[in-house]
Formats: sequence, C-alpha cells, structure tokens
Amino acid sequence: MSTTEQLVSNGSGVPAPSDRLLLDEAVRDAAAGAARWAELPLGKRADLLHETRRSIGRQAARWVRTAADVKRLAPSSPLLGEEWTSGPYATLMGVGALAHSVEALASGRSPVPDRALGTGPGGRVTVEALPGSAYEWLLLNGFRATIWMPPGTSRDQVVRSAGLGQLSPGVDGGVGLVLGAGNITSIAPLDVLYELVAHNRAVVLKLNPVMAPMMSVYLAALAPLVRDGYLRVVQGGAEAGRYLSEHQGIGHVHITGSRLTHDAIVWGTGDQAEQRRRAGTPLLTKPITSELGGVSPTIVVPGRWSRRDLRYQAEHVATQRLHNAGHNCVAAQVVLVGRDWPQKDAFLAELRAALHRVPARETWYPGSARRVDTALTDHPDATRLGPDRRRLLVEVPADGDSPLTSTEYFAPVLGVTELGGDPRTFLRAAVEFANTSLSGTLGANIIVAPHDRKALGTAFDEAVADLRYGTIGVNAWTGLAFLSATATWGAYPGHTPEDVQSGIGVVHNAMLLDAPERTVVHGPFRPFPRSVLHGEPSLSPMPPWFATARSAARTGELLTRFAAAPAWRRVPGIVLSAFRA
Repeated sequence: MSTTEQLVSNGSGVPAPSDRLLLDEAVRDAAAGAARWAELPLGKRADLLHETRRSIGRQAARWVRTAADVKRLAPSSPLLGEEWTSGPYATLMGVGALAHSVEALASGRSPVPDRALGTGPGGRVTVEALPGSAYEWLLLNGFRATIWMPPGTSRDQVVRSAGLGQLSPGVDGGVGLVLGAGNITSIAPLDVLYELVAHNRAVVLKLNPVMAPMMSVYLAALAPLVRDGYLRVVQGGAEAGRYLSEHQGIGHVHITGSRLTHDAIVWGTGDQAEQRRRAGTPLLTKPITSELGGVSPTIVVPGRWSRRDLRYQAEHVATQRLHNAGHNCVAAQVVLVGRDWPQKDAFLAELRAALHRVPARETWYPGSARRVDTALTDHPDATRLGPDRRRLLVEVPADGDSPLTSTEYFAPVLGVTELGGDPRTFLRAAVEFANTSLSGTLGANIIVAPHDRKALGTAFDEAVADLRYGTIGVNAWTGLAFLSATATWGAYPGHTPEDVQSGIGVVHNAMLLDAPERTVVHGPFRPFPRSVLHGEPSLSPMPPWFATARSAARTGELLTRFAAAPAWRRVPGIVLSAFRA
C-alpha cells in the first residue's frame, strides 16, 4: 500500500500551473536522457552502474538515519537493522548485480552462467539465483534461491533471451513513470534501475508523500543517474501522479502499492470506474506494470518438533508479520496449521509469546491505526498482544469467510486457520486454501522440518509447484527473495488490468531473464549449531532480519558496508556480529 491512498482520497484534481511546468520539465529531461542512454555502449553502462553503487555507499548512513526518522525509530533501536538491509543494502546488491550482467553482455556472454541452470518440477528449467558468489555462499550459508522458468522453456531459450533491453542497447525505450512505494526505502530506486536496464527507459520517479524526506537522499545516492539525465525525481500527491500517468511524454507506468491504487489509476473511481471496466475502456491506455501485495499465507506442516524448534519457528512467523511494523506487501497475514497436529496448541502458544515480545514500535504508516481498529471491529474476539496490545491474532474459519482473507491489512494483524488431516492431506488442503481463498499471489511461505519433508516425498514438491505465487519460501521468509538481487520479484504471471491481483510483471531480476515464472527460496529449519547437530548443512545463525535478532543493527550496517565494497577482510566482522543475534 503506497502512493495510492493519496490518489483515492484527493479526487481527480490537477496540479497547480507552476507544478505542471516542473513536471513537464522532468519528463522532457528524461526523454533527452533516454536518447543519450540509447547511444551509451554497454561497457559504459556497466561503469555508470558501478559509479552509482559507490555513490549509494557514500550515502548509506544518511539513508538509514532519514528512514529511521520517517519510521520513528530510535537511533539505538536494534530494528535499525531492518533499515540497513531493506534500504541501502538491498539497493547496493541490486545495482551491483545489474552491473555484473551488463558487463557479461558487453563481453559477449549471457548473464546466465551454465552452472546456474538446472531442472525443476514439470521439466522446468531453473536458474540458481542464490548463492551467486562465494561471498553469498558463506554469508547466507544454507540459504538458496532458484528461479523457475515457465514449462516448455528450453535451456537455450533461457540463455539466449537473458538480457532483455540490453540485447538491443540502441533502442530508445522512452520515459517510464515509477510511482514509488511508501514503506520500504529500496523499492523506488530498485524499480528505477530495473526500468533503465531491463527496458532502456529513462525514469521520472514520483515519490510517495510518506517518503518525502528521502528525496535529498535519493538525489545524492543516485547522483550519477540524475547527472546524466536518466532519472528525474519529483514530489506531489495524487494530482501529480494522475497528471504524470496521463502525460503524453510518459510511455509506461510502474507502481508499487495496493490494488485499490492501481485500479484508481487504470479505471478511475466511483460508479464510472466499474462501467469502464465492464466496457473495457480504461482511463489509462498506456502499459502499466505493478507490484501490489496481497494476503500472504504461511503453511506450517505438522511434524515432531522440539521445544526450541517451536520457539524459533514462532519467531520466524512473528517476523514475517511484524517486520517494518507489519507494513510490508509480502507480510504473512494468515497462518495455516493442522487441526490434528498434536503440537498445534504448543506452537500457537509460542506464536502468541513471540508476537508479544518483539520490540515495541509504532505502527507508523498512515492509516495503520485505523486498519487495526477495523480488524478489532471485524474480530472482537481477537487476541491482543504486544506492549500496546495492538498486535492482533485472529481465528479465521476454514471456509475463508473473513475479511482477513480478502483485505491486506498492512498492519500487525495475523490470522490463524486450522485445517484437518494427516500431513499429506493437510498440505494439499493448505495449498488449495491459499490458491482459492486468499487474495493476491505475491508470496507464500512453507515451514517444514527436514524429516517431515522427506517423509512427504514427491507430494511436497508437487505442493510447491501447485502454489500459484510469484515467490515461495520454504523455511525462509519470501522477503529474502526481495533482498536477493538476482531473484525475481512480482506476482504469479497471468494477471490482467481487469483482475490485477498482486500485479503484472517482475522487477529486480538482475540476470534479466525473459518471462520468469517464480522464485523459490529455501532456508535451514534450524539455526547453527542446532542445524548441524540435526544433519542440516547450514552454518547460519538466527538471520539478521528476524525481529528478535539483538545484533541486527550492527549486522545490517556491516552487510551494507560490504555490499558497497565487497572484500574478504570485511567478512569476519559480519559473521561475528551475526552470531551475536
């Protein structure tokens, strides 16, 4: 949920004449920049991306301080780790990976190395996205991410088509409008980079008003792109967004926000919007891509867990909901548990305890307090947790008849649905529930102990393949795919402007794959050293993105310094800090 609520609430007004002149100038400048980009050789483009990475690195501390002010985090809060990792760190990893791909193309190679190709369910070609280097193998030991291509795509097609716009570097892609998100500070710059590299589009970035204080940071961090005319950054509310969306100099629109906002831009608002939709006559006639969030499930496969397993995985689920105070498009909103699981009550008790003990913070995003109040009205029996008793745990009926299955709350509200049957029957039912009862297709999570996954055999792989989500996390929150620059990020393919669900298209995708289907992320069920003691090949401690990780701020800062200038000498400090989580 971002740019959007402004557009819906402010109506269809137009900017003041002086503001229109500034917006027009931004579009003209970007059009000239697109023409210059078309003339820029691939090698020079890679150099520019590296220069941009250095510029981002110099602004990283200021970036985090400004984001912390926006989100009302204290300078000493361990939750600053979220701002390091989901802000400058994610952006640095993204620009560095894109530079690597452009360098490969400049030298006549595909961005997809042969060693990365594999085979997945249904004969799909898969591409390894994580680990992408020896650094990542060590720093994220035991985690991996794989991109699945659509059935019927050949290995040769994957290799030959990787590169997207960089396969036709002389093409002027025109000007794209990016309507920036208001929740995570790396989203807008990563969307800008993808427009430029994947599609040869110069960009006008309109910031969400929530992120207005970030403007000077973005201008400084992305200074090389601004200097050469490939990027213009503007501010404004709904009127500016509407004006730019309809501007004749804009050829494409990309939005990260809510489905409500997308539909307001494409179809308008009120009764006329539905009439336009039925008639197939949208207000916006130019192409639009989008990432729109949704109601994300976490499927907890029944098994035999130790007390420490129950506590750790409860903290994992609490993180999936409470990261960024719950203001994430891929935050878990409905947990699916086995009604017949002997440890169900013990797990739910640990989940309530974890939701309660995560460090206190404000629900800072505009409208979040109102959405919590709405959830309390809809679910008066909700369990109220946390220091302010504003974290809600709600029972959701198995028939899916609850606002929690259709409304993205974007706030610390978590539902629990119980489904019956043995583990195999439960898993099939959970996949069916996720696919048919929950709104959106952005991300789904599965938590399963290794021995239980082994016992399920091919049924588990079939369940993953049957989930219709753009990112699936197995013992790893789907948010890790967002942080992994080479992974894809977006809804499951096939949505249309008429029924957009979680959006159209993908971003990030630093290997520049053509039409990927999804990304599947895998992680260890237990942290080190318990992972090794139980036969899991993972040396990772509690991940720094866990909401309960005590050393998250320091680890996030060290990871960001590393991403700005990778070197082996930086690795020991990161490892030591991570083990203090």
